Amino acid sequence: MTAKEIIAELKRFGTEQTKKMWMKHGAQEPCLGVKVEDMKKIQKRVKMDYQLALDLYDTGIADAMYLAGLIADDAKMTKKDLQKWVENATWGMVGEYTVPWVASSSPHGREMALKWMDSKNEAIASSGWGTYSSLVAITEDADLDLAEIKSLLQRVAKSIHQQPNRVKYVMNGFVIAVGCFVKPLHKLAVETAHGIGKIEVDLVGDCKIPFAPDHIKKFEARSPIGKKRKSPKC
Repeated sequence: MTAKEIIAELKRFGTEQTKKMWMKHGAQEPCLGVKVEDMKKIQKRVKMDYQLALDLYDTGIADAMYLAGLIADDAKMTKKDLQKWVENATWGMVGEYTVPWVASSSPHGREMALKWMDSKNEAIASSGWGTYSSLVAITEDADLDLAEIKSLLQRVAKSIHQQPNRVKYVMNGFVIAVGCFVKPLHKLAVETAHGIGKIEVDLVGDCKIPFAPDHIKKFEARSPIGKKRKSPKC
């Protein structure tokens, strides 16, 4: 299938109600208003397609950019591809989820995460922390740099309350991810979570920032700490 054919299909799925919801959560025009569950119908059929994912992302259509991440062949994504995606992400669903999911599953996840974290651009820095969060969720502990992650937890503890709005949100998510998915650092992550306390972030509508200690505890009640995910995408 071509990007043009996929866009035509997305247009048929789009509704004004869903579009209003996406726009309320930061989507920019052009936006078609397609539910994720309908995008997944296309994903199930297409599976993975490297070039089609690049073409869909390049349309700049909010829904198509999200779908691009679902069908991307992560292993084929180059550093140049990932940098282009992070720089052109138009809203949080793409910058904080799509790009990190794809980057973390690529051969360049850790490198790009560390690079983006240091960006002065709030959106790119958020993508960096999101990428490392996804990385710890899918990578075996033996293959992680535990000393580096420990250092990043310390960085969060020292600086989270001084960070821009979205960076605070995603840093908090990083602490949660380490606490849930990195067994050797679970205790330190919980201590870090208690140390930083509640985070003040301006969110849309009824959305709330998770209180990290409670979130980790809820995860532990339903799943073994350190159990990895097969894929960060959802």
